[in-house]
Amino acid sequence: MAAEADHPALAWAESGGMWLTGWPDDAPVAPDAPVLARVGATARDLAELTAELGTRVVVDPAVLLFGRAALLGLGRKGRTSPGGSCRLLRAVDGWVAVTLARDDDIDAVPAITWIRDSDDPWRALETFADTTTATSVAERAQLVGVPAAVLGASAVSEGGDPVRELPIGSPGDTRGAAPVVVDLSSLWAGPLCSHLLGQAGAHVIKVESAHRPDGARGGNQNFWTWLHAHDREALVVDFRSDAGRAELRTIVERADVVIEGSRPRALRQLGLVAEEIMSATPGKVWVSITGYGRDDTAAERVAFGDDAAVAGGLVAWDASGAPVFCGDAIADPLTGLCAAAGVARALARGGGVLLDVAMADVSAYFAAPSGSPSAADVARADGGWEVRVDRARQPVLQPRAPTVGVT
Repeated sequence: MAAEADHPALAWAESGGMWLTGWPDDAPVAPDAPVLARVGATARDLAELTAELGTRVVVDPAVLLFGRAALLGLGRKGRTSPGGSCRLLRAVDGWVAVTLARDDDIDAVPAITWIRDSDDPWRALETFADTTTATSVAERAQLVGVPAAVLGASAVSEGGDPVRELPIGSPGDTRGAAPVVVDLSSLWAGPLCSHLLGQAGAHVIKVESAHRPDGARGGNQNFWTWLHAHDREALVVDFRSDAGRAELRTIVERADVVIEGSRPRALRQLGLVAEEIMSATPGKVWVSITGYGRDDTAAERVAFGDDAAVAGGLVAWDASGAPVFCGDAIADPLTGLCAAAGVARALARGGGVLLDVAMADVSAYFAAPSGSPSAADVARADGGWEVRVDRARQPVLQPRAPTVGVT
């Protein structure tokens, strides 16, 4: 029975993930990889590492991954993401995910497809993909700043490290006072990293641009409240003025940990060069969260949680053998968790490390195959769905919302 209880499909059903994976009118499905087992292992690492720093952080993997979906009342939509802004499109040689989350993304569709007389951007993209390779669709979308990714383009073998550690500067004495974390990131992955470090006792300072505040402010307020419950300070800085950029530089220089989700080129324009600042201060930890990494042209590619997950191959498969979305923007919480564990590990070693955290690579780590689990059946039961593996039975449960900071 122990082996049955560890089956990925049973865990996915219990967690709420299966509620979000598959078609709304058909049996829900689960990814083949042991995603939740790997999340649990990373969560245990985080707990052990934060205990060394002072306060042990224990997370519920199911709430971490699917709590936002519970707050938003999301469900599975097949090849449309639960949040509705990303779709999996069939191209002539495979599958590609495209995200239209912003007005600018929608406005850019004619430049991607060469179709200018369509009043339905998704129909235009589907028509274009029907006669185009997946790579061409993704490249044309990225060329105009629209998040897009070929399914499995960032896949890695099992055992690959989801966080790349780059020693820069020198270690320092990181013991004693609570570390000061300056969070320049937005939306979900970076703020989740700060949230977890705040739980560990860090002094978190949220910094936003006066002209471009965190876009998540306009979303679900319960989710925002939970995600930022451990922020000690919230600062608004004018990134466009000389005085504001000087203030930003001072804030960053005084931090023990810097978390950002920007392209290196954009930070350089603000006078922030990670390598330069880290070299000047022993023990600093810099977290760079991107879609595809900091290297060369990869740093210029944009990504959101759903399309980054697809790039890493983190999808499930429907009865026809075609891909469907796996949870809600799952690359975001996975990345936030891995980044937080990476920071705690780096601080325990004295810092002096830049953490290059690419959402697509993180997704690929959790999606990597691991053997062939025994077959799982999903059948109707008690008005819902039930997963059956040998003698084990598990109802497909709805996602559970976080309780901390929710009013």
